[in-house]
Amino acid sequence: MKPLNSMPAIILIDTQLAENIGTTARAMLNCGLTDLRLVRPREAWPNDKAVAAASGADVVLEKARLFDTTKEAVADLRRLYAATARHRDMNMPVVAPGDAATAMRAFAAQGEACGVLFGPERSGLVNDDIALAGEIIHFSLNPVHQSLNLAQAVLLVAYEWHMAGETAPIVKKGRKATGEAASKADLIRFFEHLEAELDDSGFLRPPEKRSSMVLNIRNLFQRANLSETEVRTLRGIVNSLVVYGGSGGPDKAKGRKPSKRATKKGD
Repeated sequence: MKPLNSMPAIILIDTQLAENIGTTARAMLNCGLTDLRLVRPREAWPNDKAVAAASGADVVLEKARLFDTTKEAVADLRRLYAATARHRDMNMPVVAPGDAATAMRAFAAQGEACGVLFGPERSGLVNDDIALAGEIIHFSLNPVHQSLNLAQAVLLVAYEWHMAGETAPIVKKGRKATGEAASKADLIRFFEHLEAELDDSGFLRPPEKRSSMVLNIRNLFQRANLSETEVRTLRGIVNSLVVYGGSGGPDKAKGRKPSKRATKKGD
């Protein structure tokens, strides 16, 4: 799956009403965005109610792509933001929509595909989805009444992207030595690999704390903005610890067999 041009993808997760998808498409097209991705919308797709609510933004709905999981929807992206009002338990950078838009313009200029996650209307994003992102977008609103509908939230981000235009500064290119930023697919595979080995070693205990421990570990690596090369290196480190840990290395390890995860190729 490839991103559409250099624009950020808008990813809607578990959207409850088809009309809200339509109004989101309308908000997107007003600002020149057309890469809409839908994760498990509650109502059947395609949907006539979404078309009616889109007020002519049919091109966005026609190009919209459907996914079963958030991981699949963001696999090709290298920079991902989570739009959420609840971030107290997430040790993650928090930015304003304008700052996120400026950064996404700069990343796009370097060929790094970006996207923004939006959760369902009533409950918002869950922690597991937020943990896939590198930063949280926070809307600075009236502290006694901060209530945006889905399309309004998308419009705030899309408008800032539109206004950033071509004036966004290009971020310094510091990836020559380590390569491109890792895709979300690469990061997810690394996370799952590491967490499986930590489960086997008994590190992620007690069970009731596993979820928060996993989120903290993922957030730690997300903040590092890892490159593809760095992710491969980390996976190699995990493999080496699993296969040769405590043995003194491959020359001294006798009779030890690597785990299936350590030897599996192409994952």
